[in-house]
Amino acid sequence: MNELLRRFRPDAVAVEELFWNTNQTTGIRVAEARGVLLLAARQNLVSIYEYTPLQVKQAVVGYGRAEKKQVISMVTTLLELKAPPKPDDTADALALAICHANCASSALSAFNR
Repeated sequence: MNELLRRFRPDAVAVEELFWNTNQTTGIRVAEARGVLLLAARQNLVSIYEYTPLQVKQAVVGYGRAEKKQVISMVTTLLELKAPPKPDDTADALALAICHANCASSALSAFNR
């Protein structure tokens, strides 16, 4: 992560707040990866913004309870992609980026410089 952050020098990192579902093993792995990303961003003085799944869906679809299929469809439309992004995690990351682009001027930042 440090290498990627130094190479691409982003102004900000947007992350989704953890949503615990029934699979705790997956949740723990996601939390570990998220922790690495947050630490690396902080060490590289990159602003960190956090958004809830509801905020991401609201920003992309216009409805906070939208289904994954709707989010993928809107990401594909908004970014004028020829095909839906694969795997679904890619669509989630793009939706988070769209959310951040729409909401970055608000007071949603978690850890800023």
